Amino acid sequence: MGVPYGRAIRYIFFMAEKAIKKDTAPIPNANKKDKKVIMEQLFSYGTLRSKEIQMRVFNKFLTGTPDQLLGYKLKSLQIEEEFGMADYVVVVASENASDIIHGVAFTISTADLAKADLFESNSYRRVQVKLNSGIMAWVYIEN
Repeated sequence: MGVPYGRAIRYIFFMAEKAIKKDTAPIPNANKKDKKVIMEQLFSYGTLRSKEIQMRVFNKFLTGTPDQLLGYKLKSLQIEEEFGMADYVVVVASENASDIIHGVAFTISTADLAKADLFESNSYRRVQVKLNSGIMAWVYIEN
């Protein structure tokens, strides 16, 4: 009699443990609405405006609005790449407050902002600026 009783107890514990695991298993996407995605503004005046580059860096097309950065100008910059030197531009502060850089303010997630940081070379650093529209945005300037 001891053996069948023992099996029954083990079976009850087995089923209870199985039910507990089932009830406490994570539900896919259950916490998605709890997680807030923080969005940032990124002002682009060059390469990141390219749809091809956006697909390569972010795996999607970005949406944004035209804007301007006042009191800065563009400077030519050569960056060594895999197959030689490449010509780019970089933002630098200007002595003339009326200097203007035209670009696009993209709304991106902090995760995408981190991807942009990896894409940009060490010739650039990211700072926050106030755009002509009044919004605060990140921009890559000369390092």
